[in-house]
Amino acid sequence: MISVQEKLKEKGLKVTPQRMAIYNAVVKLNNHPTVENIVDSIKIEYPSVSVGTVYKVLNVLVENGLLRKVKSEKDIMRYDAMMEHHHHLYCNATDRIEDYEDMQLDTLVKDYFNRKKIKGFKIQEVKLQITGNFTT
Repeated sequence: MISVQEKLKEKGLKVTPQRMAIYNAVVKLNNHPTVENIVDSIKIEYPSVSVGTVYKVLNVLVENGLLRKVKSEKDIMRYDAMMEHHHHLYCNATDRIEDYEDMQLDTLVKDYFNRKKIKGFKIQEVKLQITGNFTT
């Protein structure tokens, strides 16, 4: 597995403690964290980190393809370190987002849109957010 330092260097980014801590927090939290979740997670090691710094670093990581933005149904921006193709299951009751992978669903959706041929539009990627409630 590639280290955070290597990922940053591959993208031509300077390796800084803040970038490493913020990226690692998103990976460690593994729950599509909000900026506030990330700040809370790194405050122990970096008590003087500002929310503005976290936003700036997250934007750099997203722009460089190291993280993805995921918006919840409540319009709250969340972050995802899983860069492989996947969908999301979103729980209305708890605001929880879970990754969902299904090759059969991907094939079904791609085949559907290939048949429909949306005029003047070339599909690059299909990402679904399936909304419902998790039951226990």
